[in-house]
Amino acid sequence: MTAKDADTASATIRKPVKDDGFRLHQLVDECPPLDPNSIYCNLLQCSHFADTGAAAEIDGDMVGFVSGYIPPKQPETMFVWQVAVHEKGRGQGLAKRMLKDIVARDVCKGVTHMETTITEDNEASWALFRSFARDMGAEVTSHEHFEKEKHFGGKHDSEFLLRIGPLVNKG
Repeated sequence: MTAKDADTASATIRKPVKDDGFRLHQLVDECPPLDPNSIYCNLLQCSHFADTGAAAEIDGDMVGFVSGYIPPKQPETMFVWQVAVHEKGRGQGLAKRMLKDIVARDVCKGVTHMETTITEDNEASWALFRSFARDMGAEVTSHEHFEKEKHFGGKHDSEFLLRIGPLVNKG
């Protein structure tokens, strides 16, 4: 086991709190090419959506974060908004550990599916969610959801909606 393995294995995963908002903003800034949100949005992710978010720390430093929510019209679905893992925490399954932590919570008791959107060239995210689906014993489907020209005015690559489910092995 390398020092990096030990560090990431010892990462603490917890629900975020309001005071994490600015730290989340800094983390996303240090994880290009993630799209940054406003600090205010990050504060809401860490307060209003804390039950469906996860923060990962090593020695007091935030090295990972998953933000998500359960859409009001889809109570069986956990939508993952963003996954950020600092280079200090990459390559050791930290993102997948955070996803598993969230779906194992009581708030996700009725959740049978997970959704997210991913650009076609984001190989790391495709690999993460396919691996998560395998661990959950779930199928994966995808289709173009937000189109580059139609929805992003040509300023962002198309996003594909990835749907995973049903989640069989939630914890």
